[in-house]
Amino acid sequence: MIEIHSVEDPSFASYGRVWHDADPAACGAIAEALAEKTPLPEGVGYVPTDPALQGLLATERLAPTLFGGLPVEFGWCNGHNSSLNCFEYHRSSEFNLGATDFVLLVGRQQDIVDGKIDAATTRAYRVPAGVLVELYATTLHYAPCQVDEGGFKVLIALPAGTNEEMPGLVSSAGDAGMLRALNKWLIAHPQSAEASDGAHVGIVGENPTIPKRI
Repeated sequence: MIEIHSVEDPSFASYGRVWHDADPAACGAIAEALAEKTPLPEGVGYVPTDPALQGLLATERLAPTLFGGLPVEFGWCNGHNSSLNCFEYHRSSEFNLGATDFVLLVGRQQDIVDGKIDAATTRAYRVPAGVLVELYATTLHYAPCQVDEGGFKVLIALPAGTNEEMPGLVSSAGDAGMLRALNKWLIAHPQSAEASDGAHVGIVGENPTIPKRI
């Protein structure tokens, strides 16, 4: 079983950072909106942009800070999950904030070699509710994991357009074979539903899993 560290552990600095100076009132308002205005699927649900979050005064105030003035989409990833299944990455950071505690399973893009990555390189970090966390562009991640049977509700903030329908490709160079949506590159474990749906398969080894209650 994978060891779970606090997001405050110094080792997290290789993957991202905690925004300790983020406005606590804004973070609290976002967590409250997540809890009250977004659903909790039995599996995992993802919405790139949700008006219940996009229209908050808290997110309007936060948006200019996240990507230096670029337009930001505020959506969510909610549900029940305890396994990695896939890694994704973007050409940008991603910001997460939970209405609940949640666990991030992360890796490093630098550890992908010839389209494959060893699942044993995965690390797990628990994030407290209401804490804003940045994941760097080179940080591999996917759906959050729950800390108990109550599931998770997590804000996903990204540059506007990310995860929308995949564009037509003009080249197969670089990592184009992993491109799955706008600004979204994905590498799947062979046991995942995404692998069955045609995603690039490249996570080698046992699919990392945490207990359903920690």
